[in-house]
Amino acid sequence: MKFFSDVFHLLGRQWRLTSRMPVFLVMSIVQPIVWMLLFSQLFSKAMAAGFGEGYVQFLAPGIAIMSSLFGSGYAGMGLLNDIDRGVMDRMLATPVTRIAIILARVIHTGATAMIQSSVILIVALFLGARPKSALGFLTVLAAAALLGAGMGGISHCMAILTRKQEAMFAVMNFTMLPMIYLSSTIMNKGLMPNWIKNVSTYNPVDWAVTVARSGFEGKVWTQTVGEHALALIAFTAVFSFLSTQAFKRYRAAM
Repeated sequence: MKFFSDVFHLLGRQWRLTSRMPVFLVMSIVQPIVWMLLFSQLFSKAMAAGFGEGYVQFLAPGIAIMSSLFGSGYAGMGLLNDIDRGVMDRMLATPVTRIAIILARVIHTGATAMIQSSVILIVALFLGARPKSALGFLTVLAAAALLGAGMGGISHCMAILTRKQEAMFAVMNFTMLPMIYLSSTIMNKGLMPNWIKNVSTYNPVDWAVTVARSGFEGKVWTQTVGEHALALIAFTAVFSFLSTQAFKRYRAAM
């Protein structure tokens, strides 16, 4: 019970920090909205074929996942700030459960991704994108949360291992942009070169986009969604676990 209590209180601390500096949350939402507006208008005629009910309908869940990716990729910044300011050392002097310190941050990252994605989908409504059901809407949020938590785990690992903001930024920038373009976020798989289609099979972003887009189109209970959802859950679990192991390494080095 103490573990869950510690996670709850530390999660509350993360939300308080977010409320004091909402600019990061706002900017991580605004940028994908701008991309959605630009892509949907710029490519609407060129993409008239091969996108079912239209490019905006196709693009909306992909942009929701993109916002989750970029919003969570730099989650480790907060951890670095706490380490640099000595907050982490003071926290470790308390009886708080050590794993809860990292897991609360990972959960916060996933929950933040859900908020960002919901805003993206609401904006998409005004552009003509419509989920087939409320369950489809929730499926997009669930995929965004899982990807966000998994990427949050990677970001926290990088923060602990590099201990430098510049190094963490370099690694995450190098990782995230290829993950977007080697997925079906903005392009139908049927129009991709074969080598990109093959690489996307191993891309967590593509797993999340597949789950989100299938749910958005009302195809929730399918084998494809189930397989990609399980892969996404495994991805999140593995990197959440690795982030706790990296934190153990940090504590051992103190």
